Amino acid sequence: MQAGDDVNSLETATRQFVAARPQLFGVAYRMLGSVAEAEDVLQEAWVRWQKADRTNIVEPTAFLTTVATRLAINTAQSARVRRETYVGPWLPEPVDTSLDPHLGAERAEAVELAVLHLLERLNPVERAAYVLREAFDYPYRQVAEILETSEANTRQLVSRARRHLATERKEQVSRSEHRRLLTVFLTAARTGDLKSLEEVLAADVVSYSDGGGVRGASRIPVVGRPHVSRYLAAFAPRFWPESDVSWVEANGRPAVLVRSGGSAVALLSVDVSAEGIDRIMWVMAPDKLSPYLASLDDRADG
Repeated sequence: MQAGDDVNSLETATRQFVAARPQLFGVAYRMLGSVAEAEDVLQEAWVRWQKADRTNIVEPTAFLTTVATRLAINTAQSARVRRETYVGPWLPEPVDTSLDPHLGAERAEAVELAVLHLLERLNPVERAAYVLREAFDYPYRQVAEILETSEANTRQLVSRARRHLATERKEQVSRSEHRRLLTVFLTAARTGDLKSLEEVLAADVVSYSDGGGVRGASRIPVVGRPHVSRYLAAFAPRFWPESDVSWVEANGRPAVLVRSGGSAVALLSVDVSAEGIDRIMWVMAPDKLSPYLASLDDRADG
């Protein structure tokens, strides 16, 4: 065997890590809802992979997924404390899924902003179990090994996560219907058309604005069709006249990028069921918009 083929060589380690990287990012991002935090997890996983004795590791991706998942659980536990002091509602950081629709997953599960937002309410171990099982189709036995628990407990963790999502989120409409309702909503919001807003919003709609304390976003969620529609109508004259909008894709769904004075000020995403728009998510925090914009620029240059 040549030195370059040695399982413990840096060249081999690098090749194996690069091959596993999309899946590792997919797991970490779904668990954390943050590109920056997911990248930190991958960086630490790479450091540990370099230091590991790789002689007897038969499946590098499985080993690395275990490392990344456990690191993500630790990160999620500390992130929960930080988010308790976050100014206003916290929303996940959007990602451009038009280049990589599955973000390393065999199925595009648990990547929509609304789902990531709901997963944040689960404890980190429940989140990990759900992501590994539902997005990556890992057998319960393997998930149990990664989480260092029993298979029976793993099944309970996944079941609790499914119930939580089923309780909090209604069945979604098709992609074309999603875009149609978002188009109607956007027109009504820009013109302050109260009647049209009321027609497109679900009765228990919630509007979240994540400005991270930097922008003049609402610091509490606005709840219920009457309140949300009146809020948007009052908001319209101050926000939309100087704004340009463009259609983009974020987290597997059509979304709208809002610019003012040449700068992005918001990414608008909605969650839609047969009852209408259930969630309106305004990502306005600059530190969450910047990476998303950079990915759009990279795609344009490519």
